[in-house]
Amino acid sequence: MDTEQTTPRVAAALERASARLRSAADAASAASGSAALDAQLLLAHVLARPRSALLAHGDDRLSAEQMAVYDHCIERRARGEPLAYITGRKPFWSLQLQVTPAVLVPRPETELLVERCLALLPARPASVADLGTGSGAVALALASERPRWRLTATDKSVDALAVAEANARALNVGNVSFLAGDWYAPLAGRRFDLIASNPPYIAAHDRALDDPALRHEPLAALRSGASGLEALAALIDGAAAHLLEGGHLVLEHGAGQQRAVADLLVAQGFRHVRCHADLAGLPRVTEAQRPAG
Repeated sequence: MDTEQTTPRVAAALERASARLRSAADAASAASGSAALDAQLLLAHVLARPRSALLAHGDDRLSAEQMAVYDHCIERRARGEPLAYITGRKPFWSLQLQVTPAVLVPRPETELLVERCLALLPARPASVADLGTGSGAVALALASERPRWRLTATDKSVDALAVAEANARALNVGNVSFLAGDWYAPLAGRRFDLIASNPPYIAAHDRALDDPALRHEPLAALRSGASGLEALAALIDGAAAHLLEGGHLVLEHGAGQQRAVADLLVAQGFRHVRCHADLAGLPRVTEAQRPAG
């Protein structure tokens, strides 16, 4: 028997995959509304075709090899692995980023951090640091929008920096340099017009860490310490020594942490402390300015 005639057609494969993902979500008491979309995105990835082509070619029959790869991808997704780790890609801002389990999957709400940085500084030449860069999402988004800025991105994970550097090469972004080290450690003696960071801000015993969707992501990029404020406090404590007069500090934080972050900033002498809400209406990004003079 011809094995090609025993494999399902595109439409049938999508239906079966969607049912598998809905079943897995129901078993985990998780939302299953994205099952059909995830099934489509993964098949588009396997076939290296746009998702729109799947609907137009629903009667096409998959090869045995394609079906085996697709089944494997669906099982990974059913176990809760982020879609971005399976496809190796994640859109952020106007960019398509490579991602691996060495880095946090970039979130849409982090685009607010990029927006605020762009709003605070004009397009003139400026020196900007992105601390804890991970995949390089924030630094590369800023660099792509402001080619006259010089960006320095740091991360203590050499594996994360390898991903960020690969993204810079793939996107042909040349105005970012990458340094290994924890927060300000690689920046001795340097000052910047703006410092940005999306640090870990989940408390060590926060039940949010029990979310199956997070167990595949690097814990160090999620968990800060006992209170969840440890990384934010370290960034605020060290900022004045690395900001030019009138320079800005822009931080992403958890919803509910805005008051504590503002208090830490005021205690360090920062002015013009303002918090901005993300598209869900949650307080997400706080900015402040080092006084001039």
